[in-house]
Amino acid sequence: MPAPQGDQDAPRCRAIRGATTARANTSEDILEATTEMLETIFALNDIGLDDVVSGFFTTTTDLNATFPAVAARDVGLDNAALMCAHEMDVPGSLRSCVRVMLHVNTVLSPDEIRHVYLHGAEQLRPEWGRKPVKWEREPAAAG
Repeated sequence: MPAPQGDQDAPRCRAIRGATTARANTSEDILEATTEMLETIFALNDIGLDDVVSGFFTTTTDLNATFPAVAARDVGLDNAALMCAHEMDVPGSLRSCVRVMLHVNTVLSPDEIRHVYLHGAEQLRPEWGRKPVKWEREPAAAG
């Protein structure tokens, strides 16, 4: 059965992934890395704070000085549901890593979503880890 045809311009809840590494297991370094990742996600996907429904943060087990969600609250995500957890400790995996999966209301299609991988985390998803650049939507066609 085909999916119902809805308004193509209506916002939908989409997931945006991000990952970065912290320089050290300090509150300051974890929050700095997380803030940079979040601000880059917001800029590249043209989303505002009210567009964020929820965020699920994970850290590798070597990062435990603070919760990455503190950075989300500091940038203004006061009304979004946030959760933090540790990842599995897989031998040989990337260390000092903070990851996020944000659920956002957006008109972007899955192909237009820009996932953000910074500071060595590009190796986790090389196809998504291209160096981020300021992304601007094309202007709507006149008519």
